[in-house]
Amino acid sequence: MTDAATLPSRARRLDAEDPLARYRARFIGHDDPAVPAYLDGNSLGRPLAASVQRVQELMVEQWGGRLIRGWDEGWLELPAQLGDELGRTALGAAPGQCLIADSTTVLLYKLIHAALSARPGRHRVVIDRDNFPTDRYVLEGIAAERGLELDWLEVPYDGGADVELVRSVTGDQTALVVLSHVAYRSGHLADMRAITEAVHDTGALVLWDLCHSVGVVPVELDAWEVDLAVGCSYKYLNGGPGAPAWLYVRRGHQQLTQPIQGWLGSEDPFGMGQGYSPAAGIRRFASGTPPIIGMTAIADMVALIGEAGIGAIREKSTALTQFALEATDALLAPHGVVLASPRNPEQRGSHLTIDHPAFRKITARLWERGIIPDYRNPNGLRLGLSPLSTGFEEVYRGVSAIAEELAGD
Repeated sequence: MTDAATLPSRARRLDAEDPLARYRARFIGHDDPAVPAYLDGNSLGRPLAASVQRVQELMVEQWGGRLIRGWDEGWLELPAQLGDELGRTALGAAPGQCLIADSTTVLLYKLIHAALSARPGRHRVVIDRDNFPTDRYVLEGIAAERGLELDWLEVPYDGGADVELVRSVTGDQTALVVLSHVAYRSGHLADMRAITEAVHDTGALVLWDLCHSVGVVPVELDAWEVDLAVGCSYKYLNGGPGAPAWLYVRRGHQQLTQPIQGWLGSEDPFGMGQGYSPAAGIRRFASGTPPIIGMTAIADMVALIGEAGIGAIREKSTALTQFALEATDALLAPHGVVLASPRNPEQRGSHLTIDHPAFRKITARLWERGIIPDYRNPNGLRLGLSPLSTGFEEVYRGVSAIAEELAGD
Protein backbone atom coordinates (compact mmCIF):
# COMPACT_ATOMS: atom_id res chain seq x y z
CA MET A 1 0.00 0.00 0.00
CA THR A 2 1.32 3.45 -0.93
CA ASP A 3 1.95 5.80 2.00
CA ALA A 4 -0.44 8.71 1.51
CA ALA A 5 2.07 11.12 3.04
CA THR A 6 4.56 10.50 0.25
CA LEU A 7 2.15 11.20 -2.61
CA PRO A 8 2.74 14.99 -2.91
CA SER A 9 6.52 14.64 -3.09
CA ARG A 10 6.25 11.73 -5.51
CA ALA A 11 3.95 13.76 -7.75
CA ARG A 12 6.45 16.65 -7.81
CA ARG A 13 9.32 14.28 -8.58
CA LEU A 14 7.39 12.56 -11.37
CA ASP A 15 6.56 15.92 -12.94
CA ALA A 16 10.21 17.01 -12.70
CA GLU A 17 11.37 13.79 -14.39
CA ASP A 18 8.64 13.76 -17.04
CA PRO A 19 10.17 14.13 -20.54
CA LEU A 20 6.79 15.26 -21.90
CA ALA A 21 6.14 17.91 -19.24
CA ARG A 22 7.32 20.70 -21.55
CA TYR A 23 4.29 20.16 -23.78
CA ARG A 24 1.77 21.16 -21.11
CA ALA A 25 2.44 24.87 -21.69
CA ARG A 26 1.11 24.54 -25.24
CA PHE A 27 -2.43 23.93 -23.97
CA ILE A 28 -4.79 26.74 -23.09
CA GLY A 29 -5.82 26.62 -19.43
CA HIS A 30 -3.04 24.33 -18.25
CA ASP A 31 -2.15 26.85 -15.51
CA ASP A 32 -5.64 28.17 -14.78
CA PRO A 33 -5.94 28.48 -10.98
CA ALA A 34 -9.72 28.18 -11.28
CA VAL A 35 -9.28 24.61 -12.58
CA PRO A 36 -6.65 22.97 -10.36
CA ALA A 37 -7.40 19.49 -11.73
CA TYR A 38 -8.91 18.69 -15.12
CA LEU A 39 -9.53 14.94 -15.08
CA ASP A 40 -11.83 14.67 -18.07
CA GLY A 41 -9.48 14.70 -21.03
CA ASN A 42 -11.08 11.49 -22.26
CA SER A 43 -14.33 13.39 -22.82
CA LEU A 44 -13.03 16.73 -24.12
CA GLY A 45 -9.36 17.55 -24.50
CA ARG A 46 -7.93 20.98 -23.80
CA PRO A 47 -7.36 23.21 -26.85
CA LEU A 48 -3.88 23.90 -28.13
CA ALA A 49 -2.90 27.54 -28.44
CA ALA A 50 -1.61 26.76 -31.93
CA SER A 51 -5.05 25.49 -32.92
CA VAL A 52 -6.65 28.78 -31.90
CA GLN A 53 -4.21 30.61 -34.14
CA ARG A 54 -4.73 28.15 -36.99
CA VAL A 55 -8.53 28.44 -36.86
CA GLN A 56 -8.32 32.23 -36.72
CA GLU A 57 -6.04 32.26 -39.76
CA LEU A 58 -8.49 30.00 -41.58
CA MET A 59 -11.44 32.25 -40.83
CA VAL A 60 -9.75 35.59 -41.49
CA GLU A 61 -7.30 34.87 -44.29
CA GLN A 62 -8.61 31.77 -46.06
CA TRP A 63 -12.37 32.00 -45.59
CA GLY A 64 -12.49 35.79 -45.28
CA GLY A 65 -9.80 36.52 -47.85
CA ARG A 66 -9.99 33.73 -50.38
CA LEU A 67 -13.70 32.94 -50.00
CA ILE A 68 -14.93 30.08 -52.19
CA ARG A 69 -11.52 29.84 -53.84
CA GLY A 70 -10.42 28.03 -50.68
CA TRP A 71 -12.01 24.82 -51.93
CA ASP A 72 -9.62 24.77 -54.90
CA GLU A 73 -6.69 25.84 -52.73
CA GLY A 74 -6.60 22.88 -50.37
CA TRP A 75 -9.88 22.46 -48.52
CA LEU A 76 -11.15 19.60 -50.66
CA GLU A 77 -7.95 17.62 -50.14
CA LEU A 78 -7.83 18.21 -46.39
CA PRO A 79 -9.94 15.18 -45.26
CA ALA A 80 -7.59 12.70 -46.92
CA GLN A 81 -4.40 14.64 -46.16
CA LEU A 82 -5.15 14.95 -42.47
CA GLY A 83 -6.38 11.35 -42.44
CA ASP A 84 -3.05 10.20 -43.85
CA GLU A 85 -1.15 12.17 -41.21
CA LEU A 86 -3.31 10.71 -38.44
CA GLY A 87 -2.68 7.25 -39.86
CA ARG A 88 1.07 7.87 -39.86
CA THR A 89 1.41 9.34 -36.39
CA ALA A 90 -1.13 7.36 -34.37
CA LEU A 91 -2.74 4.47 -36.23
CA GLY A 92 -0.05 2.51 -38.02
CA ALA A 93 -1.87 3.04 -41.31
CA ALA A 94 -0.28 3.63 -44.70
CA PRO A 95 -1.59 6.52 -46.83
CA GLY A 96 -4.93 6.26 -48.61
CA GLN A 97 -6.83 4.41 -45.86
CA CYS A 98 -7.98 7.13 -43.40
CA LEU A 99 -10.44 9.95 -43.93
CA ILE A 100 -11.74 12.75 -41.69
CA ALA A 101 -15.51 13.00 -42.10
CA ASP A 102 -18.90 13.21 -40.40
CA SER A 103 -19.53 12.15 -36.78
CA THR A 104 -18.64 8.85 -35.15
CA THR A 105 -22.32 7.86 -35.28
CA VAL A 106 -22.58 8.46 -39.02
CA LEU A 107 -19.32 6.65 -39.70
CA LEU A 108 -20.43 3.66 -37.65
CA TYR A 109 -23.63 3.55 -39.68
CA LYS A 110 -21.72 3.69 -42.96
CA LEU A 111 -19.15 1.05 -42.11
CA ILE A 112 -21.56 -1.37 -40.42
CA HIS A 113 -23.80 -1.33 -43.49
CA ALA A 114 -20.80 -1.70 -45.81
CA ALA A 115 -19.42 -4.64 -43.84
CA LEU A 116 -22.76 -6.46 -43.66
CA SER A 117 -23.26 -6.12 -47.41
CA ALA A 118 -19.83 -7.69 -47.88
CA ARG A 119 -20.91 -10.82 -45.99
CA PRO A 120 -24.19 -11.86 -47.63
CA GLY A 121 -25.82 -14.97 -46.25
CA ARG A 122 -24.49 -14.39 -42.75
CA HIS A 123 -27.08 -13.10 -40.31
CA ARG A 124 -25.38 -12.68 -36.93
CA VAL A 125 -23.51 -9.67 -35.50
CA VAL A 126 -21.52 -9.51 -32.25
CA ILE A 127 -21.23 -6.59 -29.83
CA ASP A 128 -20.72 -6.33 -26.09
CA ARG A 129 -23.38 -5.04 -23.69
CA ASP A 130 -20.97 -2.53 -22.15
CA ASN A 131 -20.04 -0.90 -25.45
CA PHE A 132 -20.74 2.81 -25.82
CA PRO A 133 -24.48 3.47 -26.27
CA THR A 134 -24.10 4.92 -29.76
CA ASP A 135 -22.38 1.77 -31.03
CA ARG A 136 -25.11 -0.41 -29.54
CA TYR A 137 -27.98 1.78 -30.68
CA VAL A 138 -26.74 2.12 -34.26
CA LEU A 139 -26.16 -1.61 -34.51
CA GLU A 140 -29.55 -2.45 -32.99
CA GLY A 141 -31.26 -0.22 -35.55
CA ILE A 142 -29.38 -1.71 -38.50
CA ALA A 143 -29.97 -5.26 -37.26
CA ALA A 144 -33.72 -4.61 -37.03
CA GLU A 145 -33.72 -3.04 -40.48
CA ARG A 146 -31.85 -5.92 -42.09
CA GLY A 147 -33.37 -8.78 -40.10
CA LEU A 148 -30.15 -9.77 -38.33
CA GLU A 149 -29.57 -11.42 -34.96
CA LEU A 150 -27.36 -9.80 -32.33
CA ASP A 151 -25.03 -11.89 -30.17
CA TRP A 152 -24.28 -9.98 -26.97
CA LEU A 153 -20.96 -10.41 -25.18
CA GLU A 154 -21.37 -10.35 -21.40
CA VAL A 155 -18.18 -8.63 -20.24
CA PRO A 156 -16.85 -8.18 -16.69
CA TYR A 157 -17.89 -4.97 -14.96
CA ASP A 158 -14.26 -3.91 -14.49
CA GLY A 159 -13.06 -5.35 -17.79
CA GLY A 160 -14.09 -5.89 -21.38
CA ALA A 161 -13.99 -8.22 -24.35
CA ASP A 162 -11.16 -10.72 -24.67
CA VAL A 163 -10.23 -13.22 -27.34
CA GLU A 164 -11.72 -16.28 -25.64
CA LEU A 165 -15.03 -14.54 -25.08
CA VAL A 166 -15.14 -13.47 -28.72
CA ARG A 167 -14.31 -17.00 -29.89
CA SER A 168 -17.16 -18.37 -27.77
CA VAL A 169 -19.84 -16.43 -29.68
CA THR A 170 -18.52 -16.23 -33.25
CA GLY A 171 -18.97 -18.79 -35.98
CA ASP A 172 -19.74 -19.35 -39.63
CA GLN A 173 -22.92 -17.26 -39.40
CA THR A 174 -21.13 -14.24 -37.92
CA ALA A 175 -20.93 -11.37 -40.39
CA LEU A 176 -19.42 -8.65 -38.23
CA VAL A 177 -17.97 -8.00 -34.77
CA VAL A 178 -18.15 -4.43 -33.37
CA LEU A 179 -15.94 -3.66 -30.36
CA SER A 180 -14.27 -0.73 -28.63
CA HIS A 181 -10.50 -0.85 -28.28
CA VAL A 182 -10.72 0.92 -24.91
CA ALA A 183 -14.01 0.48 -23.04
CA TYR A 184 -15.61 3.86 -22.40
CA ARG A 185 -16.56 3.05 -18.79
CA SER A 186 -14.01 0.61 -17.36
CA GLY A 187 -11.04 1.69 -19.46
CA HIS A 188 -10.32 -1.95 -20.37
CA LEU A 189 -7.85 -2.23 -23.26
CA ALA A 190 -8.76 -5.03 -25.65
CA ASP A 191 -6.17 -7.15 -27.44
CA MET A 192 -6.98 -5.81 -30.89
CA ARG A 193 -4.52 -8.00 -32.75
CA ALA A 194 -5.59 -11.32 -31.19
CA ILE A 195 -9.31 -10.56 -31.40
CA THR A 196 -9.05 -9.46 -35.02
CA GLU A 197 -7.28 -12.72 -35.87
CA ALA A 198 -9.94 -14.73 -34.03
CA VAL A 199 -12.74 -12.98 -35.92
CA HIS A 200 -11.00 -13.56 -39.24
CA ASP A 201 -10.74 -17.26 -38.44
CA THR A 202 -14.54 -17.39 -38.78
CA GLY A 203 -14.59 -15.44 -42.04
CA ALA A 204 -16.24 -12.41 -40.42
CA LEU A 205 -15.15 -8.78 -40.45
CA VAL A 206 -14.33 -6.63 -37.41
CA LEU A 207 -15.03 -2.94 -36.84
CA TRP A 208 -13.08 -1.26 -34.04
CA ASP A 209 -14.17 1.89 -32.21
CA LEU A 210 -11.00 3.75 -31.21
CA CYS A 211 -12.62 6.82 -29.62
CA HIS A 212 -10.91 6.25 -26.27
CA SER A 213 -7.55 5.10 -27.63
CA VAL A 214 -6.63 7.16 -30.70
CA GLY A 215 -3.76 9.46 -29.85
CA VAL A 216 -2.97 7.82 -26.52
CA VAL A 217 -2.57 4.06 -27.17
CA PRO A 218 -0.37 2.87 -30.06
CA VAL A 219 -2.10 0.69 -32.63
CA GLU A 220 -0.94 -0.94 -35.87
CA LEU A 221 -4.05 -1.17 -38.01
CA ASP A 222 -2.19 -2.34 -41.11
CA ALA A 223 0.09 -4.85 -39.37
CA TRP A 224 -2.79 -6.28 -37.34
CA GLU A 225 -4.92 -6.63 -40.49
CA VAL A 226 -7.81 -4.65 -39.05
CA ASP A 227 -10.71 -4.36 -41.48
CA LEU A 228 -12.46 -1.18 -40.39
CA ALA A 229 -12.11 1.42 -37.64
CA VAL A 230 -13.68 4.68 -36.53
CA GLY A 231 -12.89 7.24 -33.86
CA CYS A 232 -13.73 10.71 -32.63
CA SER A 233 -11.29 13.62 -32.46
CA TYR A 234 -12.39 15.68 -29.46
CA LYS A 235 -10.81 13.50 -26.75
CA TYR A 236 -7.10 12.81 -27.12
CA LEU A 237 -6.96 14.52 -30.54
CA ASN A 238 -8.13 17.79 -28.93
CA GLY A 239 -10.25 18.89 -31.88
CA GLY A 240 -12.90 20.58 -29.74
CA PRO A 241 -16.61 19.98 -29.10
CA GLY A 242 -18.32 18.40 -32.08
CA ALA A 243 -15.09 17.97 -34.03
CA PRO A 244 -15.42 15.60 -37.01
CA ALA A 245 -14.60 11.93 -36.65
CA TRP A 246 -12.37 9.72 -38.79
CA LEU A 247 -12.57 6.32 -40.43
CA TYR A 248 -10.11 3.67 -41.54
CA VAL A 249 -10.90 1.25 -44.34
CA ARG A 250 -8.23 -1.30 -45.14
CA ARG A 251 -7.10 -0.93 -48.74
CA GLY A 252 -8.34 -4.40 -49.65
CA HIS A 253 -11.86 -3.46 -48.51
CA GLN A 254 -12.20 -0.19 -50.37
CA GLN A 255 -14.51 -1.72 -52.93
CA LEU A 256 -17.18 -1.91 -50.20
CA THR A 257 -20.43 -0.03 -50.76
CA GLN A 258 -21.38 2.53 -48.17
CA PRO A 259 -25.04 3.58 -47.86
CA ILE A 260 -24.86 7.40 -47.72
CA GLN A 261 -24.17 8.27 -51.33
CA GLY A 262 -23.22 11.93 -51.19
CA TRP A 263 -21.74 14.00 -53.99
CA LEU A 264 -18.17 14.12 -52.64
CA GLY A 265 -18.01 10.35 -52.50
CA SER A 266 -18.81 10.11 -56.18
CA GLU A 267 -16.37 9.50 -58.99
CA ASP A 268 -16.78 13.00 -60.46
CA PRO A 269 -18.28 15.35 -57.86
CA PHE A 270 -18.25 18.41 -60.08
CA GLY A 271 -19.60 16.55 -63.06
CA MET A 272 -23.03 16.74 -61.38
CA GLY A 273 -24.18 13.87 -63.57
CA GLN A 274 -27.16 11.55 -63.33
CA GLY A 275 -26.64 8.36 -61.38
CA TYR A 276 -24.16 7.65 -58.60
CA SER A 277 -20.80 6.13 -59.41
CA PRO A 278 -18.51 5.79 -56.35
CA ALA A 279 -15.01 7.21 -56.29
CA ALA A 280 -12.03 4.90 -56.23
CA GLY A 281 -10.18 4.47 -52.96
CA ILE A 282 -10.93 5.96 -49.57
CA ARG A 283 -12.87 8.93 -50.97
CA ARG A 284 -15.85 6.70 -51.76
CA PHE A 285 -16.56 6.71 -48.02
CA ALA A 286 -17.06 10.48 -48.03
CA SER A 287 -20.57 11.87 -48.36
CA GLY A 288 -21.15 15.58 -47.88
CA THR A 289 -19.11 18.77 -47.68
CA PRO A 290 -16.09 18.41 -45.35
CA PRO A 291 -16.25 20.24 -41.98
CA ILE A 292 -13.21 22.42 -42.63
CA ILE A 293 -13.27 24.54 -39.46
CA GLY A 294 -13.60 21.56 -37.15
CA MET A 295 -11.00 19.63 -39.10
CA THR A 296 -8.53 22.51 -38.85
CA ALA A 297 -8.53 22.36 -35.05
CA ILE A 298 -7.31 18.74 -35.14
CA ALA A 299 -4.22 19.34 -37.25
CA ASP A 300 -1.89 20.72 -34.57
CA MET A 301 -2.62 17.90 -32.14
CA VAL A 302 -1.92 15.30 -34.80
CA ALA A 303 1.39 17.06 -35.44
CA LEU A 304 2.14 17.18 -31.70
CA ILE A 305 1.51 13.43 -31.39
CA GLY A 306 4.05 12.94 -34.16
CA GLU A 307 6.53 15.22 -32.40
CA ALA A 308 6.19 13.63 -28.97
CA GLY A 309 5.86 10.06 -30.28
CA ILE A 310 2.93 7.78 -29.62
CA GLY A 311 5.17 5.35 -27.70
CA ALA A 312 6.30 8.05 -25.25
CA ILE A 313 2.70 9.22 -24.88
CA ARG A 314 1.64 5.70 -23.96
CA GLU A 315 4.45 5.43 -21.39
CA LYS A 316 3.28 8.59 -19.64
CA SER A 317 -0.34 7.50 -19.88
CA THR A 318 0.53 4.29 -18.07
CA ALA A 319 2.49 6.19 -15.42
CA LEU A 320 -0.37 8.66 -14.87
CA THR A 321 -3.03 5.98 -14.45
CA GLN A 322 -0.73 3.99 -12.16
CA PHE A 323 -0.16 7.04 -9.96
CA ALA A 324 -3.91 7.73 -9.94
CA LEU A 325 -4.54 4.13 -8.93
CA GLU A 326 -2.05 4.32 -6.06
CA ALA A 327 -3.54 7.64 -4.91
CA THR A 328 -6.99 6.08 -5.05
CA ASP A 329 -5.86 3.14 -2.93
CA ALA A 330 -4.25 5.42 -0.37
CA LEU A 331 -6.77 8.28 -0.18
CA LEU A 332 -10.11 6.97 -1.44
CA ALA A 333 -10.29 3.27 -0.59
CA PRO A 334 -10.61 4.09 3.15
CA HIS A 335 -13.84 5.91 2.23
CA GLY A 336 -15.23 2.83 0.48
CA VAL A 337 -14.23 3.73 -3.08
CA VAL A 338 -13.90 0.69 -5.35
CA LEU A 339 -11.79 0.44 -8.49
CA ALA A 340 -13.87 -0.47 -11.57
CA SER A 341 -10.96 -0.67 -14.03
CA PRO A 342 -8.23 -3.24 -14.62
CA ARG A 343 -5.28 -3.08 -12.21
CA ASN A 344 -2.91 -4.42 -14.83
CA PRO A 345 -1.61 -1.37 -16.76
CA GLU A 346 -1.28 -3.46 -19.92
CA GLN A 347 -5.05 -4.01 -19.83
CA ARG A 348 -6.22 -0.41 -19.48
CA GLY A 349 -6.26 2.73 -21.55
CA SER A 350 -5.73 6.26 -20.24
CA HIS A 351 -8.58 6.49 -17.75
CA LEU A 352 -9.64 4.88 -14.49
CA THR A 353 -13.18 4.44 -13.25
CA ILE A 354 -13.80 4.44 -9.51
CA ASP A 355 -17.15 3.72 -7.85
CA HIS A 356 -18.87 5.07 -4.74
CA PRO A 357 -22.58 5.65 -3.99
CA ALA A 358 -21.92 9.33 -3.17
CA PHE A 359 -20.21 10.21 -6.44
CA ARG A 360 -23.33 11.45 -8.20
CA LYS A 361 -23.98 13.86 -5.31
CA ILE A 362 -20.44 15.18 -4.91
CA THR A 363 -19.64 15.68 -8.61
CA ALA A 364 -21.34 19.09 -8.68
CA ARG A 365 -19.35 20.18 -5.62
CA LEU A 366 -16.11 19.04 -7.23
CA TRP A 367 -16.90 20.99 -10.39
CA GLU A 368 -17.55 24.10 -8.31
CA ARG A 369 -14.01 23.73 -6.95
CA GLY A 370 -12.57 23.35 -10.46
CA ILE A 371 -11.93 19.63 -9.88
CA ILE A 372 -13.40 18.13 -13.03
CA PRO A 373 -13.78 14.36 -13.36
CA ASP A 374 -16.58 12.74 -15.34
CA TYR A 375 -19.55 11.00 -13.70
CA ARG A 376 -20.90 7.81 -15.27
CA ASN A 377 -23.82 5.70 -14.07
CA PRO A 378 -24.41 3.87 -11.86
CA ASN A 379 -21.84 5.18 -9.34
CA GLY A 380 -18.66 5.94 -11.25
CA LEU A 381 -16.19 8.76 -11.63
CA ARG A 382 -13.88 8.52 -14.61
CA LEU A 383 -10.42 9.99 -14.17
CA GLY A 384 -9.44 10.72 -17.76
CA LEU A 385 -5.73 11.56 -17.98
CA SER A 386 -4.45 13.12 -21.19
CA PRO A 387 -0.68 12.61 -21.14
CA LEU A 388 0.42 15.73 -23.01
CA SER A 389 -1.72 18.13 -20.98
CA THR A 390 -2.01 16.44 -17.55
CA GLY A 391 0.59 16.46 -14.78
CA PHE A 392 1.08 14.21 -11.77
CA GLU A 393 0.51 17.00 -9.23
CA GLU A 394 -2.75 17.74 -11.02
CA VAL A 395 -3.81 14.13 -10.52
CA TYR A 396 -2.88 14.33 -6.83
CA ARG A 397 -4.89 17.53 -6.36
CA GLY A 398 -7.90 15.90 -7.99
CA VAL A 399 -7.84 12.70 -5.97
CA SER A 400 -7.20 14.63 -2.75
CA ALA A 401 -10.23 16.83 -3.41
CA ILE A 402 -12.40 13.77 -3.98
CA ALA A 403 -11.22 12.40 -0.63
CA GLU A 404 -12.07 15.70 1.06
CA GLU A 405 -15.59 15.72 -0.36
CA LEU A 406 -16.18 12.12 0.71
CA ALA A 407 -14.89 12.87 4.20
CA GLY A 408 -17.28 15.80 4.54
CA ASP A 409 -20.29 14.07 3.01
